[in-house]
Amino acid sequence: MVELKSYIRDIQNFPKEGVVFKDITPLLKDPEAFAFAIEEMSKLAAQFNPQKIVAAEARGFIFAAPIAYNLKAGFVPIRKPGKLPYFTINEEYYLEYAKSKIEMHVDAIDPNERVVIVDDILATGGTSLAMAHLVEKLGGIVSGMVFLGELSFLEPRKNLRNYEVKALLTY
Repeated sequence: MVELKSYIRDIQNFPKEGVVFKDITPLLKDPEAFAFAIEEMSKLAAQFNPQKIVAAEARGFIFAAPIAYNLKAGFVPIRKPGKLPYFTINEEYYLEYAKSKIEMHVDAIDPNERVVIVDDILATGGTSLAMAHLVEKLGGIVSGMVFLGELSFLEPRKNLRNYEVKALLTY
């Protein structure tokens, strides 16, 4: 058993004043901690029987791709506007400190495919909700969402009340 919280450090006032950023890079550089996190998140995601794992750039990719590999599921990258080479759909959303937009290829999800959304840290839920909307626009079914950590004091589950959410760590 690896104590994952000991591998995540707080960075005060990043990316702006008043925000405490959860830095996962100490976890990523430790092979045992990183492997443990991927295995435990894979177990959570497997409960949803996904056909596709979806994640937004950049930190979500770090966890989602190996989870998709472990579960023999497809991996779908969601990116910032202008980064995907094919036709896309997009969704605007709000972060805790900014407004943003994400895109996904129009052929990334087939109707009725079971999808699990994966990310590193769940803060307000804005990015995850936007990803869910993209999946649903294409007829996919968001079976669940899996996170390394959740900032419960921000009450992200209020924004994600229509989805089942699982996190390894709670802050």
